[in-house]
Amino acid sequence: MVNWAYAAQGGGAEASPMWTFVVPMVFMVAIFYFLLIRPQQKKAKEHKQMLDNLKRGDRVITAGGLIGEITAIGEQTLTLEIADKVRVEVGRGYVAGFAPKK
Repeated sequence: MVNWAYAAQGGGAEASPMWTFVVPMVFMVAIFYFLLIRPQQKKAKEHKQMLDNLKRGDRVITAGGLIGEITAIGEQTLTLEIADKVRVEVGRGYVAGFAPKK
């Protein structure tokens, strides 16, 4: 005779091994690293290198969309000439990239 109360509680079921949980988690972490984290770190490294190599006379575009020529470089800021005798000071980190020459 079967004890139905014991069978309904799942008392006879075995616990699944720990590796059935660990292996998929390691796999997911690896996917996140190679698809999200690594490319983001590479892009940040390239941006920092670009900021370190800025010099007077470079034509750049800012994150806000301003395009201008660098006239002065400070420790944390740049002075851009966006039109004749119109200069603005922007933070170095806001330079998005190089703009095409006129």
